[in-house]
Amino acid sequence: MQYVREFHGLPAFTVPPFAHPAELPDPAAVAWRFQCGPYESDEDYHVCWERFVGNVELEKVRAVILGFPWYDFDGGGGERYLTELSSRFTSLEAVFLGDVEDDEAMISTIGQSDLSPFLEAFPGLRELAVRGGEGLDFPVTGHRELRVLRVESGGLPREAAAHIAAAELPALERLELWLGDDEYGGGTTVEDLAPLLAGVGKPNLRHLGVQNSPVQDEIAAAFASAPVVAQLTSLSLSMGTLSDAGAEALLRGQPLTHLELLDLSHHFLSRDMMLRLWTTLEPAGVRVHLRGRSDEDEDLLEFAEEDHGRYVAVAE
Repeated sequence: MQYVREFHGLPAFTVPPFAHPAELPDPAAVAWRFQCGPYESDEDYHVCWERFVGNVELEKVRAVILGFPWYDFDGGGGERYLTELSSRFTSLEAVFLGDVEDDEAMISTIGQSDLSPFLEAFPGLRELAVRGGEGLDFPVTGHRELRVLRVESGGLPREAAAHIAAAELPALERLELWLGDDEYGGGTTVEDLAPLLAGVGKPNLRHLGVQNSPVQDEIAAAFASAPVVAQLTSLSLSMGTLSDAGAEALLRGQPLTHLELLDLSHHFLSRDMMLRLWTTLEPAGVRVHLRGRSDEDEDLLEFAEEDHGRYVAVAE
């Protein structure tokens, strides 16, 4: 995990410690990133926040990125700082919750919370990115204006995934879910994703990623006949445990030639299957990403008593 350098089409600007107001940029020109280090010489994050809200025209701020320590191993809820000032953040369009690097916290320990109050407070929000899944929940009632939703997790709670799948998001164009490993809080099944696969509640969805799953073959098989595929221009089943069985299901299922991109990166496909995917889909104009071919880990078979040695890209 690394800090984002750009968000919502804006350069990420980390609020410098002890900064004078004259040193700060135009409120609408950057994505304001808040990150306070763990050392005694660093500015206290409460002080940093108060200085920001006291000196910046919040009515012009378009994007905010909350990092450490707003989101660390002690839990989430940092979005409440924004919610409490929603009457002033009148132009806020995009928020990233949990922009935390590996040396600050493992993704499996980044806590989140129920996002219902936050989404209700910002009806005009267009983009939401979330890193970490522990404690995360999402309102089934959804959100009217959200265009982009991205959840990066080493273990997305099953209930949260099901709620996102069922949520009414009529404006949503891009959705990306990292489901993660069962041992780190995951466990989402194909059945939990049924409304999403059926294309319910998200009529404008064009890019869909259901990624980083230990049951990627089952998910691929479900997409082989899922109604939502017909409305997509790109599909990502990357980062998971995809094998030849899942790829075979995709090739034998409904046509995928209308897609511009099929991303299967980080996979466990044979070279013969990789060649079949390329020769079947690329002549039809579909870009097929097959980066990150991996071999099964024999230690998983021997010590974890798994039925295969495949693993997701992001877990701990």
